[in-house]
Amino acid sequence: MADRVTVIGWDGSPLTDAARAALGAATLVAGAAHHLALPEVPPAAERIRLGSVALAARRIAAHRGTAVVLADGDPGFFGVVRTLRDPEFGLEVEVVPAVSSVAAAFARAGMPWDDAQVVVAHPRTLRRAVNVCRAHTKVAVLTAPGAGPAELGLLLEGVHRTFVICEELGTEREQVSVVTSDKAPDHTWRDPNVVIVIGGRPGTPESGGWIAGRDPAAVPRGWTLPADGDLGEGETEPLRAGQLARLGPRVGDLVWDIGCGSGAFATEAARAGAAVLAVDRDLDACARTDAAARRHGVQMQIVHGTAPQVLENLPEPDVVRVGGGGAAVVAAVADRRPQRIVTHAATRDAAERIGRDLTEHGYQVQCALLQSVELDTRTWTETERSVAFLLTGVLADRTP
Repeated sequence: MADRVTVIGWDGSPLTDAARAALGAATLVAGAAHHLALPEVPPAAERIRLGSVALAARRIAAHRGTAVVLADGDPGFFGVVRTLRDPEFGLEVEVVPAVSSVAAAFARAGMPWDDAQVVVAHPRTLRRAVNVCRAHTKVAVLTAPGAGPAELGLLLEGVHRTFVICEELGTEREQVSVVTSDKAPDHTWRDPNVVIVIGGRPGTPESGGWIAGRDPAAVPRGWTLPADGDLGEGETEPLRAGQLARLGPRVGDLVWDIGCGSGAFATEAARAGAAVLAVDRDLDACARTDAAARRHGVQMQIVHGTAPQVLENLPEPDVVRVGGGGAAVVAAVADRRPQRIVTHAATRDAAERIGRDLTEHGYQVQCALLQSVELDTRTWTETERSVAFLLTGVLADRTP
């Protein structure tokens, strides 16, 4: 095992005395090509070109001597430190940090970033990173080959954002470009880069000045918002709470709300940090949903059209609420294989038909009969009663 492993962050600035001393004593140096070309790398040291960090960690673990790993930015922030410290390799590391590439990108843009979401986009996580960009007004994306600005722009079709693209930060080839998301696919971008994605409707401030991200005090307490105006039969507060509990929308998800009605459910899902596509054939419903989103300071995309036809060109969902359209729409949604589907039925016959369709599509089906009674607490008399079958389909072979 290596006698000592030092991880040095590099942001283009001259190396610190501590970094120079560690590098000068190294018998093995791992890093990207531009790191290994630094004049401070000892000529006699073994050199490892960093591709797979895990593979490099195995070679470092087998090395007898002093190892140094060079990495861009702060190596403890979405960097190599996590892999090197994995128990599989048994390495103990010392870290000489540098300015993270995210901090550097926001500095180049002259923007604060305590209110930003930060995500990593690889080809396997690109869709989830895009969903975060749909749902939030300020996001920093650490990109990878095959998951860069062009791919981000393509998947954000229909959602206007501004990209601040920072290429090769800290090097002589550093370049900062500002383009709209729809123009990003028209260019070829150099790796690595950081993309700051900004835009969306003005809403509740993301930071209250004491916590990174959105201030929790800006979000009303409670699992469901109080009824606001006339609600459809599938939008009563108890049923909506059950739908939300069964779907569990979260950051990185894309939620379809089909038959969005008043916008109550779509707004709740967006409050959870998910990206939301709200669909309705009624223009008035679309307008109500837009007003609800503005009122509560959340981002969502509203699509006017009739399901199931309008669903064909929508991006792939993670979870779906079917608030209208019945069994035909549920079957069309199941064809797209979201991980969870929730809907309701007014009668047992309708519930059984939907349940059979979901089962035939490979979903595990749950059904509960929900009854709620509203009472006037001045006289403790009944004011409203609602009954609905709550159906949930879960696709067991898809990662939650």
